[in-house]
Amino acid sequence: MKGKLILEDGSIYTGELLCSDTTAVGEVVFTTTMTGYQESLTDPSFCGQILTMTYPLIGNYGAAAKFMQSRQSFVRGFVIGELCDAPNNWQSEESLTDFLTEHKIPCLYNVDTRAITRHIRSAGAMKGVIVPADLGEREIAALQTEELPRNVVEIVTTPEVYTLETEMPDAPHIVAMDFGVKRSILHNINRIGAKVTVVPAQTSAEEVLALNPDGVFLSNGPGDPTDVPEIVEEIRKLAEKKPIFGICLGHQLLALAFGAKTYKMKFGHRGGNQPVKNLKMGKVHISAQNHGYAVDPASLSGTPLVVTHTNVNDDTIEGLRHTSLPIFSVQYHPEAAPGPDDNMYLFDEFWNLMKGE
Repeated sequence: MKGKLILEDGSIYTGELLCSDTTAVGEVVFTTTMTGYQESLTDPSFCGQILTMTYPLIGNYGAAAKFMQSRQSFVRGFVIGELCDAPNNWQSEESLTDFLTEHKIPCLYNVDTRAITRHIRSAGAMKGVIVPADLGEREIAALQTEELPRNVVEIVTTPEVYTLETEMPDAPHIVAMDFGVKRSILHNINRIGAKVTVVPAQTSAEEVLALNPDGVFLSNGPGDPTDVPEIVEEIRKLAEKKPIFGICLGHQLLALAFGAKTYKMKFGHRGGNQPVKNLKMGKVHISAQNHGYAVDPASLSGTPLVVTHTNVNDDTIEGLRHTSLPIFSVQYHPEAAPGPDDNMYLFDEFWNLMKGE
């Protein structure tokens, strides 16, 4: 059945609807990753958004349980070019069509995603709706006025505490605050030989410290960091107690905890090919990113934070370190799922920080 994506500025893009009776409302964003569509679909950082893939052929290697990054998909919709329904890969367990149907993800395909991307880069990320082509104007108007959720961290965080054990002797214990964490991040922390206890986002500093961790990890996640001031306050309480490592939303929340400010970017960084310069090493690494907010460099004056990494393309802040406490953070995703593995060294740096090195 014919369908269309309508952006809030009136732009319309046509295609085919995978399920004829589906609709979707969300912020329309794009990612430039060439692979990893299932990882992107199940990355909680895309919660509340309609995800557009710039790469034209999607679904050619199918889908499998091992690539899931969370308990479910939190995207509002999926917009792609060609939908391949005949996957060919030894790890494939089902087609992408079956995966999208099973997880009830509205999908518009046979779309000129290049045109959407160019428009968003020019006009900025904005709200949009996916609808059947013959849906009435009154129904479309009702969808367009639907309010998007604000505190999306509450939607994606784990409902209960759980632990990833390790057989390493004298392993450090890390408490991971789950703001929408990807499983691959937890597995990489576990890989360095750490026991990881994952706690809900609203866990208090007192409850975290009661678990007697050697370090605290602040995870990635969706939404505006200023929507969760109560979490910022708990991070502030933890700051002088334990070594802390933050990624993506965790990086932004850490900055807010020390008095810096954040701002919404025009269209964000989403993809696996963002060049980041490590200012200490003087090297450029390619990184995977998924964020629509950034730390305001002008707001760092008077705070105990210094910039450690910057984005080569637009000079936005990609890393921070505290001048006296064992605390650091990065805006990007070191875990490479999908994306490059240039930045795995950051997990080892966290290990060394916990050992006082």
